Amino acid sequence: MADLAMPAPSRGTAQPRRLIAAGIIRRGPERTLTVRVTEAGVTGSIRKGARR
Repeated sequence: MADLAMPAPSRGTAQPRRLIAAGIIRRGPERTLTVRVTEAGVTGSIRKGARR
């Protein structure tokens, strides 16, 4: 039986996109959470927030 599935269109020689870095900062009344993700790894910190 013939394969009738259509191949996905190609974009020529374009390189696939790749995530280089991502991060988040969450501030609460008592602390600040910071997380950073890169190709090298993951780092983060939790600090006491400023009193309001």
